[in-house]
Amino acid sequence: RLRLHDGKLIKDRRFHLRTYPNCFVAKELTDWLIDHKEAPDRETGIRLMQKLMDHYIIHHVCDEHSDYKDAKLLYRFRKDDGTFPLSKDVKVFLRGQSLYEKLVSVEESILKVREENSVKYQRTFLGSEMIDWLIQEGEVENRQEAVELGRALLEHGIIQHVSNRHHFFDSDILYHFWINFRRRRRLTELLNENSSRALSESPDSPFCLRKLNPEPGNSSFLSVQTNKEIKVVSAVRRSSITSLSGNSNTYFSAPPTLVFPPVAECNPKSVLKRPVTTEELLSPGAPYVKKTLTIVGDAVGWGFVVRGGRPCHIQAVDPGGPAAAAGMKVCQFVFSVNGVYVLHLDYQTISSLIMTGPRTLVMEVMEAIE
Repeated sequence: RLRLHDGKLIKDRRFHLRTYPNCFVAKELTDWLIDHKEAPDRETGIRLMQKLMDHYIIHHVCDEHSDYKDAKLLYRFRKDDGTFPLSKDVKVFLRGQSLYEKLVSVEESILKVREENSVKYQRTFLGSEMIDWLIQEGEVENRQEAVELGRALLEHGIIQHVSNRHHFFDSDILYHFWINFRRRRRLTELLNENSSRALSESPDSPFCLRKLNPEPGNSSFLSVQTNKEIKVVSAVRRSSITSLSGNSNTYFSAPPTLVFPPVAECNPKSVLKRPVTTEELLSPGAPYVKKTLTIVGDAVGWGFVVRGGRPCHIQAVDPGGPAAAAGMKVCQFVFSVNGVYVLHLDYQTISSLIMTGPRTLVMEVMEAIE
């Protein structure tokens, strides 16, 4: 956006006796992407700009086109007209970026290379050290507010305990910035964010998932158990009604009956090692960390399975799907869906909330600290 302003591609333009401030012509921008090596061809350039539209970064000046068209149409960055959605997630991200820039720009920064268990980590700091700095710089008023800020940064994936074992505390525990805000990212990285990942079996995961050949109305995956037994697991996807089917039990004890597609086996066994209550999750000092995941659904949905009830948990995740790309894992507990608190709901109700909600899904999950 700033480069386009500098290059005078973004400027006030007149069309049909009306002046539109701070906008660009789609066709000119596609030319610019190719000329500046941001896209190898026009097709890729169009896909990149469509990604920016999907993420609510740019839009047509009159909102008459939901797609990015390589034509003489006027588009605008939402940040230039005040319509950029400053949600809680975006505000936390921008706050983290601001703190990072402030920390790396000073000579005696608390960010240093430190070692823990013979492993060196970049951009590290102690929890208590960060709290002292936040108060000293006037970023917060007291230590409690600093701890809350640190926890929000950790839950949004901006900072992390160096070995991912602790939440943020006012102590000598070592943390580091998980995001390098100064790394220059190329636009083409947007096209790879949901790319398929190599499957790997791990003792931390009870099974891996593989997509079946997709057919209209069918969004099943193969669930590969540790004993190599293969079962079909129905995923929470827009084109599937399997997550809304079944009996009232906490887990499926028998495959749900579907009209279309044909009956598919579901994994009846919970991936949880033991039952966990809502009171246990919410008790002070409980070994769980809350994380916020933003999942942009693809053509067939989001790629995960919710099971259980009060609280529900993530039963399965498609490793090549949007949910996995956002950081979702099996055994996480569902805390909220699009701002709705759901710890007291069963999986059918949560599935309904997901499937009837927007394509961009914001979920808060609680994950056990190893």
